[in-house]
Amino acid sequence: MKKILSFILLLALTFSAHAQVKSLQHKEEKRRYIVYIPPAYHEDINRKFPVVFNFHGGGMTMAEQMLYTQMNKTADKHGFIVVYPQGIKQDWNVGFGMSYKEGSDDIGFVDALLQHIQKEYRTDTGKVYATGLSRGGFFCYRIAVELAHRFAAIAAVGATLPEPVMQHHNDKKKIGVMLTHGTADKVVLFEGKKDSYLSAKDTFHYWRKHNQIPDTATRSRKPVVDTADISEVSILETVEDQAHARHKTMLLTIQEGGHTWAGADSFNIGLPIGKTSQQINLNESIWQFFRLHALD
Repeated sequence: MKKILSFILLLALTFSAHAQVKSLQHKEEKRRYIVYIPPAYHEDINRKFPVVFNFHGGGMTMAEQMLYTQMNKTADKHGFIVVYPQGIKQDWNVGFGMSYKEGSDDIGFVDALLQHIQKEYRTDTGKVYATGLSRGGFFCYRIAVELAHRFAAIAAVGATLPEPVMQHHNDKKKIGVMLTHGTADKVVLFEGKKDSYLSAKDTFHYWRKHNQIPDTATRSRKPVVDTADISEVSILETVEDQAHARHKTMLLTIQEGGHTWAGADSFNIGLPIGKTSQQINLNESIWQFFRLHALD
């Protein structure tokens, strides 16, 4: 297993010369992460850069998440730093399968890692964001609940709001929330799972209410897409103010989409994860959502 992981990391760094594998001691654990620095960072030494944390799914690695999502290309285009943390035993603590409070301190690790990144690199502290797939997407909601003072927005993919996370949500601070979900997702069900996680629509309405966005500000629209693709895309979006949105809440629904990252290459590794829509560039959509948000 270690040989396979080493090969994947080597392959990842071969394709991404600006990525580095690093480690950070947090409590008793030596935690690893990949940090990707776009070329613009070295070209403009006076500029401060946004930071995007990208969390892998359960059973995946940080390198696989980097290769699969290809977010480094979006970072090159728009100029932001990407951090790919590695979960303990390739997992994240969201209250499933481990104690929410007594399990791995992933929130503490992310907070410490963010502080470390902000000391090591020129970062815009008001523009820090989190995205993730599946288990990593579940974890993004925990970040929204516990680290809203550090992160301006999150974007969960193939993941809805876990009930343990919702039950521990005591912070009233608003935060931008975007979720992308396929209606044919068989791993994390679009309609939710009782006593585990909310449906995609209920998650959307939960955060709309938390961000105090009235129903009258809700709008539904479809983006311009390639109609030759096998899956259609529809978007349900709410904004606090149509002209000056501060904390947006968005649900991007992929009709017939599976447990996948839209726009990515097929990555089923023998698993029944369903169709991948090629109508949209999800990385671009996520960044366009993030760029609208900044901490006060």
